[in-house]
Parts: sequence; C-alpha cells; structure tokens
Amino acid sequence: MSDLDPALAWAAEHLGRLADVRRLEGGWTSTMLRLVPADGPDAVLRLMTEEPWRTHGAGLTTREAEVQTMLADGDVPAPRSLALDADAAACGHPAHLMTLLPGRVEAERADPAALAALLAQVHAVVPTIAVRTYQSWAWEEKYVVRDWARDPGLWEAAFDLLRTEPPAYEPTFLHRDFQPRNVLWDAGRVTGLVDWVETSVGPAWLDVAHGATNLAVHSGPEAAEVFATTYVRATGATPQPYFDVMDVVGFLPPPGRAIFLPEAWQRERLEDRLRVVMARVEA
Repeated sequence: MSDLDPALAWAAEHLGRLADVRRLEGGWTSTMLRLVPADGPDAVLRLMTEEPWRTHGAGLTTREAEVQTMLADGDVPAPRSLALDADAAACGHPAHLMTLLPGRVEAERADPAALAALLAQVHAVVPTIAVRTYQSWAWEEKYVVRDWARDPGLWEAAFDLLRTEPPAYEPTFLHRDFQPRNVLWDAGRVTGLVDWVETSVGPAWLDVAHGATNLAVHSGPEAAEVFATTYVRATGATPQPYFDVMDVVGFLPPPGRAIFLPEAWQRERLEDRLRVVMARVEA
C-alpha cells in the first residue's frame, strides 16, 4: 500500500500507531480502509480515489463530515467524523476519517420493513446545518435508448417525462444513496447507515425510489413493492412515481461509460421496474 502511505501516516496522527490496515469491499467512488490502531477502537478511512468523484472529492468529503457531525447526537445510526483532509493536502486524495460502526453489509438481504423504518428515521431529521438541494442523476445526456433495451418506446416515454417539471414536494432531509449496500446488519438488526457524501434536501420519495430500484434489481419486484408500501404506512407519505422514473433512468451511465448493472438479468429487472412505475405515472 505504498501509494497510501501518506494517508495512513495522516490517519495515525489522529488514531495513534496502526497495527493493521484492511481494505473494505464495495466502494465504487472511494478506497475504503479499515484501520486497526494499536490502542483504541477501529476506524474507517475514505479516500476519494475514483473519477469522476475524485474531482469533486473536496465537496463530497466535507459534506459527509459535516452531516455526520450533525447526526452525532441523534438517533440515526451513522458514523461519527474524526478528521478531514478535503483538499488532499496530506493524503494525496480527498480523505475522511470516521468511526467504524458494528455490523456488516448484507447486500442481498431483503428486509423491506427494516429498511423502511430506517429511512423513516432519516427523514424525520430536521437539519441544523445548511444542506444542499438534491441533484437529479438522470442527466439529459443519459437519455439514449441502449441496445439491451427490450422496449425502446418505454425508455423514450420515460425520457419525455423527465423533460417536464418535477412535481411539488415537501423539502425533506435525504440520505440520497439509500440502498442495501449502505446498510449494516448484526444478528438480524440494523446497526448502521453509511456513505453520507450525497446527503441532500429534496423529495422524500426520491430516497424511497432509490431504495426500491435497488431492491427491484437485486432482490426482485416484490421486495421493492413491500419496501415502498411499508414506508407509506409508516409515514403517511404520498407516492410520487415521477421520482421513481427519475431514479431508474439515473442508473443509466452517460454514453461510453460502463453501466453499474453488468449482468443482463439486472438490466432486465431495471427495465421491468421502469415499466411498473411508468404505468403509475400514466394512471
């Protein structure tokens, strides 16, 4: 890990001598390291190493640190920020050092009720700091029907919908990347929610939509429906299928870039999810 030596030295200034360093799996945007100090609790070091996120790493890591600090005394099970090197002056990459939460990621775990309860807890937060307005991930340059699409007209209709103004919404504190890959579990219960770099204020249903799309792709359509329905029962929220469509289209990469869903069955499930939510828009 010689290329990481400056970052590890910086982390050691805050944690003391490191007895071990282990890579954590699953980071698309960052190199995630579990740091084991010789004396003291383990910690996590995020190094924003992957483009295009590295280019925006100062803002992303700063946002995560500020949000985690805000949440430190609340009920949401988020890590606590320990140190920040947003401008990469010490580490060579934008870096954020934070506490390690108990539990592990169980990406294939489908527990819609627990996920809905966790998301309702997030949405109950009233921010005490300035939080940016959400950004759509369904950029205009993504509005291209892919060669794997079974129903090109469905995708064209979705693109046309997203060229219209979104519906009104009640501004809500969002995790913004709410999905099973960011939830920690231990003995069947939720112990943490990680990856706060995209935190925003926006329509609550956008978080629901992102969770539902991920569940539809990885666990099947029933898990997505149970999750969304359970959230509605818990909060009294009104579904906004426009944001479901926005989220599905957001999974498409810009032309020329690899999709996050490499398997054909995953892309088929993504299109199936789009068909379900477009039917609700048109109803």
